[in-house]
Amino acid sequence: MAKTEHVLIVGGGFAGVAAARGLAHDPRFRITLISDDSEFRYYPALYRTATGGERANSSIPLSTIFADCPEVQIYKDQVDSLDRKAKTITTKSGEVYNYDTLLLALGVVTNYFGIRGLPDFSFSIKSQSEVARFKKHLHQQLIDERRPDLNYVIVGAGPTGIELAGALPSYLRTITRNHNLSHRAIHIDLIEAAPRLLPRLPRHTSRAVGRQLRKLGIKIYLKSVVQAETAEELTVNGKPIRSHTVIWTAGVTNHPFFNANHFSITSHGKVAVDVYLQSEDNIFVLGDNANTPFSGTAQTALKDGAFVAHNLKRRASGRQMTSYNARQPITVIPAGPHWAAVVWRKLQLAGWLGYMLRESADFVGFHDLEPWPLATKQFLSEFVHEDNCPVCAAALLT
Repeated sequence: MAKTEHVLIVGGGFAGVAAARGLAHDPRFRITLISDDSEFRYYPALYRTATGGERANSSIPLSTIFADCPEVQIYKDQVDSLDRKAKTITTKSGEVYNYDTLLLALGVVTNYFGIRGLPDFSFSIKSQSEVARFKKHLHQQLIDERRPDLNYVIVGAGPTGIELAGALPSYLRTITRNHNLSHRAIHIDLIEAAPRLLPRLPRHTSRAVGRQLRKLGIKIYLKSVVQAETAEELTVNGKPIRSHTVIWTAGVTNHPFFNANHFSITSHGKVAVDVYLQSEDNIFVLGDNANTPFSGTAQTALKDGAFVAHNLKRRASGRQMTSYNARQPITVIPAGPHWAAVVWRKLQLAGWLGYMLRESADFVGFHDLEPWPLATKQFLSEFVHEDNCPVCAAALLT
């Protein structure tokens, strides 16, 4: 009887989950998944949770995703070091996991670019704990000061910054009304260091998104560099902006594990991989961590996970692994209620149709992770509102 191949997957995001599900039910593999969170974060929906949506819309327990895959062993831990010779991974808790084949899909971490004060005073929405901290701050600030903040400042005009900027005005109006402050003006600034919004996308899309955000009352500041933050203000281009609510969405960097464990890093800060997404023999690097043309998107991460799982099955059958073929993903960026911009190759559109495409993409995205009944429930949770603030929770019942 052939030896069972132990595949160790580190990372419970899109790529890691796709790879594990792709290998599940194949008796030739024993699968261990290590994740620093017991829940899968559906990043495209985190901005909705941060602006009054239900937590469940952007978070799925890994136990639910793998309920039909009992052969996938899941452990909550953080990876620390790699011993290539012994073929083991050691975690922060001190546990040692052996592997025959290692798949690394660790995701990225926030990069503050060394700007003084940002780690201490800014907010983020990259995890459920950060989202909860941000929402609590919004409500507590209204309770304490009985008025909105002087300025709500979003730094970074990439997809996350745009999505948050589009959703924040209506959410702030709702919670100020719940707190009997409905006639107070709300000022939201979007700060971007580049000369235009969404600098990686076509100019036409940048202009369309800019027009939409301005209609929502967002003030946009381009060519504006953040230099420091204190508890009272943000310094931009040498000038202070008074604010207690700065949300940093401007930068990420590769997971520090790769530098700490001497991987080959390219000039883009990603791990160098071959045509099979291998960085070394039997060590595959997937998703945001890999130096591939379109890394950094959920669609690419899902494709990477499925691709590596398919190749491992081919290899186990004695067949040649296939080469990676990078495909440009469809970019769909919401910017306010029932509005989204879409870019796919030469296709560019914006408005209600873009919004419908985003809704369809989310529905399909949930099904990539769960069976249709659970995916449908997950999708419908988008339309449920949730707040821990007692005042706003009571308002939801009226």
